Amino acid sequence: MQEQYRTVARAGVHEAEINRSRFLCALAPAATEQEAQDFVARVRREHPTASHNCFAYVIGADASVQKASDDGEPGGTAGVPMLQMLTRREVRYTVAVVTRYYGGVKLGAGGLIRAYGGVVGEALDAVGTITRQRFRLATVTVDHQRAGKLENDLRATGRAVRDVRYAEAVAIEVGLPEADVEPFRAWLADATAGTAGFELGGEAYGDA
Repeated sequence: MQEQYRTVARAGVHEAEINRSRFLCALAPAATEQEAQDFVARVRREHPTASHNCFAYVIGADASVQKASDDGEPGGTAGVPMLQMLTRREVRYTVAVVTRYYGGVKLGAGGLIRAYGGVVGEALDAVGTITRQRFRLATVTVDHQRAGKLENDLRATGRAVRDVRYAEAVAIEVGLPEADVEPFRAWLADATAGTAGFELGGEAYGDA
């Protein structure tokens, strides 16, 4: 698995005018290919009279799923440069839709490639990106008396507390960088006088 990846910070729209054509780039995070396709469909419904609604998306921390569509523009002049901009910026789990309202001036193949790729780059700058880091999930179990202080200590030392569940004991789920697993185990034993349980789980990504 990738140690980290970048994705868009939020959904957003950036508009540019190039030779009288309006280009609107809608960006959004997408956890799955289905989410990306749903976003594309939604943008198309919002702009039914547009000349083109071209899209590109990259899903997977390792960019395992990549799709692009020119939506009627000359082959390779829209979706591909959009996709190239996403991959060049190393952006993952992201979908981009560029809506074009034709303004009467033809841009030519080179102009289209620059326009579609460029507006995605500008939109990424406008919306912003965040880095997400790979973590090992771990569950700490502790008695109710120690739980509040331990949770505060975890947050104070910068550990990512992902969930807290109260039952007979308190289960606190934390995200740990791989290199921090053994030091954390030692810290936990020290912080709870050896009374806390510790169980390693799977992997997930969280904000770096």
